[in-house]
Amino acid sequence: MALTLEQLNSASPVEALQLLDGLYEHSPWIAQAALARRPFQSIHQLKFILAQVVSDAPREAQLSLIRAHPELAGKAMVGQSLTAESSNEQSQAGLTHCSAEEFARLQQLNADYNAKFGWPFILAVRGPRGTGLSRAGIIATFERRLQGHPDFELQECLRNIHRIAEIRLNDKFGCTTDPGDLVWDWQEQLSQYSEAPGQLTVTYLTEAHRACASFIATQMQTCGFDNVGIDAVGNVVGRYDKITSLRGGTTRQSMNSEGMDCHATAGPEPVEGLEMTTAQTLLTGSHYDTVRNGGKYDGRLGIFVPMACVRELHRNQRRLPFAIEVVAFAEEEGQRFKATFLGSGALTGDFKPEWLDQVDADGVSIRTAMQQAGLCGDQDTAALLAPITRLKRDPAHYLGFVEVHIEQGPVLNALNLPLGVVTSINASVRYSGEVIGTACHAGTTPMNQRSDAACAVAEFMLACERRAAQDGDSVATVGQLNVPNGSINVVPGHCQFSLDLRAPNDAQRDALQADLLTALNAICERRKVHCQITESMRTSAAPSAPEWQHRWEAAVASLGLPVHRMPSGAGHDAMKLHDILPQAMLFVRGQNAGISHNPLESSTSDDMQLAVEAFNHLLMQLAIDMPNP
Repeated sequence: MALTLEQLNSASPVEALQLLDGLYEHSPWIAQAALARRPFQSIHQLKFILAQVVSDAPREAQLSLIRAHPELAGKAMVGQSLTAESSNEQSQAGLTHCSAEEFARLQQLNADYNAKFGWPFILAVRGPRGTGLSRAGIIATFERRLQGHPDFELQECLRNIHRIAEIRLNDKFGCTTDPGDLVWDWQEQLSQYSEAPGQLTVTYLTEAHRACASFIATQMQTCGFDNVGIDAVGNVVGRYDKITSLRGGTTRQSMNSEGMDCHATAGPEPVEGLEMTTAQTLLTGSHYDTVRNGGKYDGRLGIFVPMACVRELHRNQRRLPFAIEVVAFAEEEGQRFKATFLGSGALTGDFKPEWLDQVDADGVSIRTAMQQAGLCGDQDTAALLAPITRLKRDPAHYLGFVEVHIEQGPVLNALNLPLGVVTSINASVRYSGEVIGTACHAGTTPMNQRSDAACAVAEFMLACERRAAQDGDSVATVGQLNVPNGSINVVPGHCQFSLDLRAPNDAQRDALQADLLTALNAICERRKVHCQITESMRTSAAPSAPEWQHRWEAAVASLGLPVHRMPSGAGHDAMKLHDILPQAMLFVRGQNAGISHNPLESSTSDDMQLAVEAFNHLLMQLAIDMPNP
């Protein structure tokens, strides 16, 4: 019989320790310390407290915990001396059925890893879905992490130990994560559509992009949305009507009443027939395009989490006193064309006519891409823009915009927190620059007589690092460097560079910008070079609306988790909707140190489950605040 939280909270210290036996390999001190903080509000709180006990422990205790774990496919497995929990986990991952080559490779990796770090390699082999990693995936992860820094690797081992404990705790309590599993599975299924073999690349209105739209639309219909369609810029839009929207009968209308011209080029046709009121609606969603060779969760998590909530409402035949509109935005990343936030920008009325003539690397214009996708016919510009213009939302019809997004950073991962509440989307400014010095012979020009353009940029990069660090929450990045026509034996006469500055508010960004441009001028003057720098982009900060941020905070607290508030350094669709609606975001922890825009981007179905529960709490609280008429 599954353990209950009530049993654990009421058990004696000895009995409670027995109930949690086996969570951490041969390390009962962790559960013992956690149990001193009973009663637990939720299993989620218990998981966090267990992780905190380990984080607060001395390094030697952490190392002892790691060393208490067996090697993968190691001597303990061969000698059948694994704990029951470890034996089950290694068996589920297929490590008991390794080929001779796989076994030999794992033995060598174990030896190399122990020699480098002094402790065994730890990996939660049941994986982010809890169903087990493949042997090939385990070996690939082993090889990658063998190249890591010892400080990072120690923390990564501890994070994997917590994941192992989380899965074991789920087993003890009989916990299921059905909506979270579904969200995870949807993202796996969506990732099959890509422009490039062996990687995930989905850019605006390509064949893979249109296949993604069709998949999302079909899943929306299956979830029970009343209206599903694809609008004039390729956004997939699903609407779940409020209580008073039903006027008898079971037919549904298309979404044109809110300015959505739905096309049948991908996904199911909207059904005509139901008159909708202009009652209030909650808007949510995120984007489904990707960067090149990107991750599976960036943007897409924010589409599927609210879809899972609508699915549960529909399965329970429940309506709320407001409608829910989920938008899978067609474009956010700016990968195929220079236009960015094309999907969410259309909803704010910020679609620029000149974008239609932008061309991709193959010379295909946005206009042509839209025609090829069936979003428009062979029309003049005015006729083509008319349905796009009608996509602009009327703020009077909407309560606000909320977005769920993978964090895309290491903060939550390092804190052992599954969720974070966004306080603001950072202000940013970008520049392209070039330092011009004097190209000269590398062998004959003394060091004190050079005007080295690359050295000037290198010194500026270090100045950026120092100045941004002073704020604590500003960032400065020189992400591109180029020495045109550079040669190994020539002192660089030119160095081109990019500069990206971000801060939680406009004033802090402006101060950072002013200090760094002053520093750049001083460096160039001292080094007898000069610089040309041009601003290429500027965005204002998008602070979360206090009432919506509070709703996310209440949702996280309801799960028994600490509320961690944090800015977003990345741009999101929410910053576009901020122009017309109050908005707030919820972050979900990423694995692999929170890496994003990378194939290693990952999250667990458990964390996705928590995101679904938090989103559902927000919906239910909003329903209480807006009682049925």
